[in-house]
Amino acid sequence: MLNKYPFWKYLLLLGILVVGLIYSAPNLYGEDPSIQVLPGMGHAFASDTKQQIEQALSDAKISYKSIEPEGHSLLIRFSDTASQTKAKEVIREKLGEDYIVALNLAPKTPAWLEFFGAKPMKLGLDLRGGVHFLMEVDVDTAVARRIEGATSDIRNLLREDKIRYRQVTKVGETGLAINFDDHATLEKAYSLLQRRFAEYDVSMNEQDGKFQIVFEMKPSAIQEIRNYTIEQTMSTLRNRVNELGVAEAVVQRQGLNHIVVELPGIQDTARAKDILGKTATLEFHLHAREESANARPGQTPPPGTKWYTDREGRPYLLKKRVILTGDSITGAMVGSDDRTGRPAVIVRVGGTGLAMFKKTTLENIGNLLGVVYMETRTDQEMVDGHLTRKNHTSESLISIATIQSALGSSFQITGLSLAEAQDLSLLLRAGALPATITIVEERTVGPSLGQENIRLGLISIAVGLGLVVLTMLVYYSVFGIIANLALLINVVLLVAILSLIGATLTLPGMAGIVLTVGMAVDANVLIFERIREELRNGMSPHAAIHSGFERALSTIIDANLTTLIVGIILFSIGTGPVRGFAVTLCIGILTSMLTATTGTRAIVNLMYGGRTIKHLPVGI
Repeated sequence: MLNKYPFWKYLLLLGILVVGLIYSAPNLYGEDPSIQVLPGMGHAFASDTKQQIEQALSDAKISYKSIEPEGHSLLIRFSDTASQTKAKEVIREKLGEDYIVALNLAPKTPAWLEFFGAKPMKLGLDLRGGVHFLMEVDVDTAVARRIEGATSDIRNLLREDKIRYRQVTKVGETGLAINFDDHATLEKAYSLLQRRFAEYDVSMNEQDGKFQIVFEMKPSAIQEIRNYTIEQTMSTLRNRVNELGVAEAVVQRQGLNHIVVELPGIQDTARAKDILGKTATLEFHLHAREESANARPGQTPPPGTKWYTDREGRPYLLKKRVILTGDSITGAMVGSDDRTGRPAVIVRVGGTGLAMFKKTTLENIGNLLGVVYMETRTDQEMVDGHLTRKNHTSESLISIATIQSALGSSFQITGLSLAEAQDLSLLLRAGALPATITIVEERTVGPSLGQENIRLGLISIAVGLGLVVLTMLVYYSVFGIIANLALLINVVLLVAILSLIGATLTLPGMAGIVLTVGMAVDANVLIFERIREELRNGMSPHAAIHSGFERALSTIIDANLTTLIVGIILFSIGTGPVRGFAVTLCIGILTSMLTATTGTRAIVNLMYGGRTIKHLPVGI
């Protein structure tokens, strides 16, 4: 029968509409100004923390809606931003420096919607307000570390093959030179080393009585190290923010060595800097047993070694070569030492560093293994009348123990207090930063500006939607009403999908929604005009409806497919605002194709299918 869908198809469309209404509904409830309280690193909630907050707010006569657990934090909701701002200072003064007290915005989603996992869309920095950081990554340090690692590997290889050399010196920023006594030794070392270091250009140099092998790191290898350092830093920053229970950061690369971090909903710049600025990492070094026999603390250490002092003030000479770094650690948790019962950090290791770690510890059973904790901070100093930033790195030997057996994918670090173990495990879980980062720019976007952007964006959507609805009503009569209903369903489905996939809505994203609203009725215009044309050619109303939908479908697919391809390209090569626009555009195209063809057809079939009609109200 013409213009009649099977029952299952109506049921499927109804189910899609119900799901769309459920998952788009949370965006209607808005947000409460709130304060997020969580323990600082190395601390935990006291049993009476909630009571302390309630008492402090009561004494300050600040009204609040509720205090409730939210993950690993406490969330205090308020009715207005004035109470929120005032309460922040009161709570911080009451709890002290052991807690992080941050401004936030909490969604007012009802419990019945939360039962289905429905959440409102995340709003970007330009709509919600928050903190923007531009961070510079010291990628040159990562390259220097790779050079230092190669230096240790070269020395070990030459010693294993009993090839005598004078010294290994650094040449420029990315090169090394090894000096030998004669030509025969030079050639023997060259044949050994050139096969082992594929990322270097290796050459022999015999000038002015010098016998040298020169290593120069290839530009492609330098670029690979730089890219890896940036990508690893971005991943660590994302993990670190999530680990601390703060709203998920928007982390994007900018240029060769900069990263943009945006924390929507956070207005507390100092706390955000504290969360992101912990550039701590671990390095594992072997004890230099042979070299320490003749070395004395306070004297210049032998080449390839460095003096460290443990917590008891005892000096240890460790090899500079790093046998494991923090970026090879896949997990960490606080436990207790089986023998002493004292706090310990149980570490899990994976990735490319695991095999070398096993091999090195197997070969050094009975030797000492030192764990060096490194933390870098950035200070501003006046140099020649100009304010400059300088990085200061502090290194401390937090643990040193005898290797009893080959260490595998899991081992423990002891010698720490409980607070230190908690700090270290948190940083290791979030990931170690492979290089020092410096905040070169910070900007706070106030929530009032974000609310103004939202207001103007909603006005633009309402105006665009209103004009489209009015035009369709005037021009297509009853069929215009059907198209407008499909358009409203399209907006509902678009918002629901954006909420479901956790997309971040920005101002360009709202522009994409406005464009989608304008484009969504194009398919209906094509269908309705085709129906009118068939009616003018003398076709019956039922046949005209069927023909109009069937023959316009290929044109609709072609038109939307070309736009979809452009949207995918924009998403692939664009950044930031461009990608936000592309996401809403692509999703809007897909939902509009569903509602304008299948959805509109279902409504028309329900109204006119299975009944005799002599006239179709298809407009002017």
